[in-house]
Amino acid sequence: MANTKKLQGRVALVTGSSRGGGKGIALALGEAGATVYVTGRSTRLQTTRDDLAGTIEDTADEVTARGGVGVAVRCDHTVEEDVKELYERIKKEQGTLDLLVNNAWGGYENYDDVDFLVPFWEQPMKRWDNMFNAGLRAQMVSSRCAMSTFFLEQNRGLIINTGVYSDIGGNYPVNVFYDTVKRAVVTMTRAMSLNLKDQHLEVTALALAPGWMRTEAVYKHYGLEPGDPDFMKIEDLHPTESVEYIGRAVVALASDPLVHLQTGKLLEVGTLAETYDFTDTDGRRMPPFRV
Repeated sequence: MANTKKLQGRVALVTGSSRGGGKGIALALGEAGATVYVTGRSTRLQTTRDDLAGTIEDTADEVTARGGVGVAVRCDHTVEEDVKELYERIKKEQGTLDLLVNNAWGGYENYDDVDFLVPFWEQPMKRWDNMFNAGLRAQMVSSRCAMSTFFLEQNRGLIINTGVYSDIGGNYPVNVFYDTVKRAVVTMTRAMSLNLKDQHLEVTALALAPGWMRTEAVYKHYGLEPGDPDFMKIEDLHPTESVEYIGRAVVALASDPLVHLQTGKLLEVGTLAETYDFTDTDGRRMPPFRV
């Protein structure tokens, strides 16, 4: 993807970006020249996933190395006061915010305590609580702060909530907790867009669904180091995409002057790759995720 700095001068916030898809989004935004606030709980002093690499400082440094400006801010997105302080800091330091990507998520901590795909009656309720509190609720809290601190006064802004494709059927491996929360993201986003429209606000809210991403956890599961280029030697990983594929979709959307036409929709990274003519980091154009 050409490093055109198409987002030079733009300010973005990517929640939950110490690793995984959030990190990929932050890096792509940095490559496009944006100033990116990188948030999460994993810092160089204390990580939330001791078995996985990745901190907010690491991501912020790489954002800067790619040509953007990375700013690491520790924030527990389940704590409203943390979120308010984060937005106040951005207001003080930048005076504006152009893009919010709500990517913070819960439910993967203590992942191995109970198999992720056991039926709902065997799933621990703590997993349900983490997904709702650190996922869905965190997205709403962040969006509310973005509106009150920036977007209402500016009458502009883009909110992207990461979700999943909502009509998967067939033999898709179901985790009732996960599927319920992720589909709720899509419903919430659609309703947010209607509120914005009713108030005649030029603020766009949309949901974005990646495919199966090669996160740090996926690499570890298959005995690989993060970013190992030999992942294609493992057949199971052939349909996967890098965490930067969704990042390139975010850059494309944030650069599109007609993005408001997508408000309220659930968009898929694979479809956007065709629409905006971009590929993944390995040159492949992965189609929308289907099982």
